[in-house]
Amino acid sequence: MRGAPEEVLRLRRLWDDHIHSTFPVGGTDPREQEVALYASWIGSMVEVALVRGSLDRNLAEMLATRRAEGNQRLFRAGGELGEPVRSYVARLIAIEDLLAQLPIR
Repeated sequence: MRGAPEEVLRLRRLWDDHIHSTFPVGGTDPREQEVALYASWIGSMVEVALVRGSLDRNLAEMLATRRAEGNQRLFRAGGELGEPVRSYVARLIAIEDLLAQLPIR
């Protein structure tokens, strides 16, 4: 990733930490499913962004729409489920923030 923008390098480090951590949920609770769904969605965007070093316009638009809608359900799920889910959600939000800073190409 030589010459990659700082945001891409930070995203790579955070994503590596994320994918090597234990998923803190796994039941049938709808709040857990909300966290799992979001993790899967954001992960699909990260994998593409890390290969490209940027977001394509479609992914950037999806991300902007999601950010405009807010993450209240995700925050609520993390808060209600407690640790370690709260930390897991916080890391996902940090990953989302880094994605939003990537160049769009």
